[in-house]
Amino acid sequence: MVTTTHTTPHTAHTEGEATLDRIVWLRLSSVALPLATPISDAKVFTGRQKPMTEVAFLFVEIATEQGHEGVGFSYSKRAGGPGQFAHAKEIAENLIGEDPSDIGRLWTKLVWAGASVGRSGLATQAIAAFDVALWDLKAKRAGLPLAKLLGAYRDSVRCYNTSGGFLHTPTEQVLENATATLGSGIGGIKIKVGHPDGKYDLARLTAVREHIGDDVPLMVDANQQWDRPTAQRMGRALEEFNLVWIEEPLDAYDAAGHAALAASLDTPVATGEMLASVAEHVELIRHNAADVIQPDAPRIGGITQFLKLAALAEHHQLQLAPHFAMEIHLHLAAAYPIEPWVEHFDWLEPLFNERLEIHDGRMYVSSRPGLGFTLSDQARAWTIAEQEVGTRP
Repeated sequence: MVTTTHTTPHTAHTEGEATLDRIVWLRLSSVALPLATPISDAKVFTGRQKPMTEVAFLFVEIATEQGHEGVGFSYSKRAGGPGQFAHAKEIAENLIGEDPSDIGRLWTKLVWAGASVGRSGLATQAIAAFDVALWDLKAKRAGLPLAKLLGAYRDSVRCYNTSGGFLHTPTEQVLENATATLGSGIGGIKIKVGHPDGKYDLARLTAVREHIGDDVPLMVDANQQWDRPTAQRMGRALEEFNLVWIEEPLDAYDAAGHAALAASLDTPVATGEMLASVAEHVELIRHNAADVIQPDAPRIGGITQFLKLAALAEHHQLQLAPHFAMEIHLHLAAAYPIEPWVEHFDWLEPLFNERLEIHDGRMYVSSRPGLGFTLSDQARAWTIAEQEVGTRP
């Protein structure tokens, strides 16, 4: 059941002639997106997690007294969705009366509103939904796609698909999925590895490479399930497949192990998606632990934090391949100076009325302002909790 409550906002501190608009209303929605098939990767095969059956989303809608609106989201898999929604409810009123243009200051204000729970993880993942909504609003007010507001280096980005190659999927089905994926215009294929039997991974990968040919970009993802010796042995065995990268071969926080592996292999090493702050990514970069960095804007606190990390990654000449949430990451990748990749998942499509254009191996930034998405009736139907703050104009 959806429950709606209204709270009394705190007084904002925005003032001065430069303030042309103020936030007057927010709606927070907790949405549970069911997956058609339970999803398993190496974390399931090693017994560390159960198959994933749904994805929890936190949506934030913002409106201003001048009638401008923005929508943003964060998400969690398997656990954490209710926690994100609960934290968002506690801090939302801090935005009422504020200038929506002051996004960096508002991010900091929200962090301090919940300072005792820290500056990473669930707390800043909740803040991410507000932050994304503010950037969406800002770009809409300017009449620009978010990528153009940020300063795009390109109007399309190389894309690859992950959802067709999960570890629970039989090899024959993986091959059929790859054919369909490439036929739809997506440029690369990523399959999951990290099975307890490494021979299974190698046989499956051999079949995929033979099926798609030598020229199609191919990536693998071990989802952190190898130890250092296994990663070294598997990394050497995978060299012959001419992979774009080996993703998450080790525990996400093993910067030293990733650095040693990256230095020993010709195949690039990619990691970062599971890290929950810019500071944690800084450790990867400091150790030279990744050739390809894979931040997730909702996980590290939103677009404001992503842009800080992107600047640092560019300084170190790193490749960029943001994780999941292509609806957000397409814009951020388009604004990254070094040619990046975007991960294609069709899981989120029922949540929105619009679709992304994909052909010739690339995902295209649309002419729609902001992120370019509006919430669908299905998203409303999957809403399990809701709260409003302030008064909608």
